[in-house]
Amino acid sequence: MSYLEAVKYLDSFINYEKKTAFAYKESLKLEKIRDFLEIIGNPQDSFKSIHVAGTKGKGSVSAFAAYILKEAGYRTGLYTSPHLSDARERIRMLNPQKNGRPLQSGYDFEGMICPDDFVALVEKLKPQIKDYCEISRYGPLSFFEVYTAMAFAYFKEQKADFAVLETGLGGRLDATNVVDPFVCAITSISYDHTNKLGNTLAEIAGEKAGIIKNKKLIVISAPQEEEAAMVIRERCKEEGAILFEIGKEIMFERTGSSLASQVFDISGSLGGYRDLEVRLLGRHQIINACVAVSLIAALNRGLNRKIESEDIKNGLYNTLWPARFEIISERPLIILDGAHNGASAKALKDTVSEAFPDKKITMILGVSRDKDIDAICRELVPISSQIFLTCADNPRALKPSEILARVRAYKPKALVKKTQSVGESILIASQSADEESVIIITGSLFVVGEARNFVSKNKKAIRLTQEGKPIKV
Repeated sequence: MSYLEAVKYLDSFINYEKKTAFAYKESLKLEKIRDFLEIIGNPQDSFKSIHVAGTKGKGSVSAFAAYILKEAGYRTGLYTSPHLSDARERIRMLNPQKNGRPLQSGYDFEGMICPDDFVALVEKLKPQIKDYCEISRYGPLSFFEVYTAMAFAYFKEQKADFAVLETGLGGRLDATNVVDPFVCAITSISYDHTNKLGNTLAEIAGEKAGIIKNKKLIVISAPQEEEAAMVIRERCKEEGAILFEIGKEIMFERTGSSLASQVFDISGSLGGYRDLEVRLLGRHQIINACVAVSLIAALNRGLNRKIESEDIKNGLYNTLWPARFEIISERPLIILDGAHNGASAKALKDTVSEAFPDKKITMILGVSRDKDIDAICRELVPISSQIFLTCADNPRALKPSEILARVRAYKPKALVKKTQSVGESILIASQSADEESVIIITGSLFVVGEARNFVSKNKKAIRLTQEGKPIKV
């Protein structure tokens, strides 16, 4: 089996990341993934887990925590979703460095499973997947369930000490929720996937808080709207879990910022840390870093080999998490950010306004059909000088013509152009860019992933286009 054949095989499973209409509670059954994991030897029991759920920021929190653990000398698995360009991004092993150099290549997605290991894992599990799907009382495994099982099996093979696991959808019924975590986190909760998780913050919080299920489990929560916070507090009380909230028991203060990094301090019930620095920008990333540091501080209580303050500081600084206010081109200046709901769009707006108060903002916007397009446009359209509407090559994507009316509602005289593809929008936007311009590509991680791929492969063409020499790619 080749790598492409392995990917094609995995793509044959039903993928709820690409579907908008499905029965959430009927389609997702923890019993299904539990039964399959038992068949393959319950690999999730071979490592200590850190579990992260929430609406926004859970990928960043997971990355921060994983890099800190790596810096402290632990072999650390990192499981995230969705991927931007390559399915292997979802399954990563961050190994401690020797002689100051990474053991594995790959700057942006360090430690992602190599093609040979990916194929070997698929070939090993394929017969068991086939046999299970034929006898399952709960229906065949889904794309995400298969990947989750693969990640657990890979982390066991790699003798991971820890695995940091980001939930896919919700938490209570998510395939990752079969683990018995040492610590867990609930990141910022906002309106997303409302047709599946609920129409109120309380209902959504109830699904996310489903990962809280152990007595004496330490839970870290990002600042929440009171409606969501009450649900998390009640869940912790019911389960006998110990809750620490950012903004209550744990405080932070930003002490410096630039286009390169942010510096901040943490204080509170889990200890104090000064002069911490992250290269991910925006106040929301400091909150995410605080959640991650608090997870590690809580974890430290049960470790024989403690994680030192210097490990935390170095791990935070070394954390890379692509497509979160990521500068991918300096000429023209192009920034990617996967803001895909109203709260994320507001965080992006605030970060753009702080970083580029005097720049003209060109927005390349593409949105998935099940997202709150009105909330996204309400935040991003008013700050944009011109807007290019596009769509990802994904069945969930809204067509530019379907987005146009929403854009006009928030800025009737906005300079708007519809494009056929993400690549075309980048080339056309680059043509009008100058030193006073910033191109922001956002609205969907699928759009951002395509843009990242396109820019990496076509930097010369983009530069020539900006210089007035249009090129078709």
